Amino acid sequence: MRIAVDAMGGDYAPAEIINGVLTAVEMVEELEILLVGRAEQIKSVNGGKINSPRVDIIHADEIIGNDEDPGLTIRRKRKSSMVAALQLVRQGRADAVVSCGSTGALMAGGLLFLGRISGIRRPALLTVMPALRGEMTVMLDVGANMDARPEQMLQYALMGSIYAREILGKATPRVALLNVGVEENKGNHQVRNAYRLFQRKLPGFVGNLEAREIFRNMADVVICDGFAGNVMLKAMEGITREIFFYLRTQIEGNLQEGVVSPLLSPLMQKLRADLDEAEYGGALLIGVNGVCIKCHGASRRKAVTQALIRQAYPLVQREINKKIELELAGEWHNEEAGDE
Repeated sequence: MRIAVDAMGGDYAPAEIINGVLTAVEMVEELEILLVGRAEQIKSVNGGKINSPRVDIIHADEIIGNDEDPGLTIRRKRKSSMVAALQLVRQGRADAVVSCGSTGALMAGGLLFLGRISGIRRPALLTVMPALRGEMTVMLDVGANMDARPEQMLQYALMGSIYAREILGKATPRVALLNVGVEENKGNHQVRNAYRLFQRKLPGFVGNLEAREIFRNMADVVICDGFAGNVMLKAMEGITREIFFYLRTQIEGNLQEGVVSPLLSPLMQKLRADLDEAEYGGALLIGVNGVCIKCHGASRRKAVTQALIRQAYPLVQREINKKIELELAGEWHNEEAGDE
């Protein structure tokens, strides 16, 4: 399996990207990586040593910055590391692409160079939410489309269910709509219409779910538009960061007084592991005709490694896109496909 990695995208490129790649190829023997970016910079990392015959460098001179217009830049900078990595997938030279670069540019490039899976109206960004009760939750859309019609949200539910089944091992995924209340008549016009559509057409639909219940394992897949999903994701990242900052300062103060329980340190380590956003590495742009993983711009080695071995690798291995295309042919969806 060959994966193209944008070596120049993200706050800590290329060093953290390269080190994450090297860890991944050590862990998965079948993995081959095409590191795409400025060859001299890539070769200068780790004293110029990339100790793996399964890592090749593809030179690409330009870099897409986060402050550039995504739609324009993805068309103009055809020699950028991101575009070159996407082109490798388009040409069949790579099975997936992973980037920590501009989210907007990667979404625009995914549509422009890879296209959509046959039948998909709008791709979505899918993330795996951390678990405190033993089960992970799939959530989409978390930022690809700020608005979505009920028929498009139904497609999100189909794709999210396939992901939960194939990657997380949930045989019969429970699907919920993110809403401001659990009652059928709650929410805006868009969500109320989606609720009725899901009731008619979606096996496994369990109704509405409030944001505070996401971490209680009450659904396996949570569906929303990109606006609500991105707000939810950023709020979760922020509160998690602040909780750990608060706990760390309190523990450091108590250490000075010598009153910290010996049980507290392993508990904190487990909590951090359970809530670590790097555990799954990145979000999947699901619905494009190729596996496309967007890592956080601040990703370090662990996140890159996890994106490769827990996202890109199993998604390609289990032929997720082919399964989505086959299930889209089902009668329950085709009646509701609607226009773009």
